[in-house]
Amino acid sequence: MTLDAFLDRLEYREPIRPDLTTLRNLHRAWRFRVPYENLDLQLGRTLLLDPEALTDKFTRRRRGGLCYEMNGALALLLRAAGFDVTIVEAAVLRSTRGEGQWGNHIALLVDLDGETWLADTGIGDAFLEPLPVRDGTYRQGELPFRIERLDGETWRMHHHPGGTVESCDFRTAPREATEFAERDEIRSPDSPFARVLVAQHHRDGRELALRARTLKRGDGERHTLSSLDEFAETLREFRIPVEDFGAAELEALWAKTEGQHEAWLSMGARRA
Repeated sequence: MTLDAFLDRLEYREPIRPDLTTLRNLHRAWRFRVPYENLDLQLGRTLLLDPEALTDKFTRRRRGGLCYEMNGALALLLRAAGFDVTIVEAAVLRSTRGEGQWGNHIALLVDLDGETWLADTGIGDAFLEPLPVRDGTYRQGELPFRIERLDGETWRMHHHPGGTVESCDFRTAPREATEFAERDEIRSPDSPFARVLVAQHHRDGRELALRARTLKRGDGERHTLSSLDEFAETLREFRIPVEDFGAAELEALWAKTEGQHEAWLSMGARRA
């Protein structure tokens, strides 16, 4: 039932086998159908990482989520499809910000036919298909991604040059998604995940990104949202069902973006 529910969410109709073709197709389908977003954090909702809560949020409510939720739910899908999946601790931007970054992300390692693959849909503009966990550069379309071994248990994924983050390190020791539920990134209203309303989604062959009231499309076009109705319509474009929010919650989200947008404009003015 879990597998069928996730496949329905992804509108996936291909045969399911624990092979590389299916792994690539499921990862790509997730990137096309499920947005990265932090709207629950913006509303002060408790984020739960147990299997029942993740299945409910991603299949019945048809939502997206943070990296912990996205990759935790993807692990459920892949395991239900017969894959050998390990959840691992990761660190976005450890290369520039240091050891304190460990645990600000999780990723998935999939062992298949003697090779290990990195699956990760928890970075807003992540790679579309899993990457082999071995030293080398791997192109997806025009975008290069590089995998580098740092030591016996630590690897680094170098994002493509235009990516939202420079790199993400990951360890190979197995963890569980629920271990990260108490982290400040999830619980604190002052965490980097909560400061600005964020949605990101691969749509129609390009990346869409929403930061507060600024909508950016993959071609570089930027647009400032100007009304609650436009905000709701933009969420629908990101495949975020506005029906999951009451009218008061939607208005509260829109109101929060006003201060966030003004702060962003102020920061830009100070940098100019």
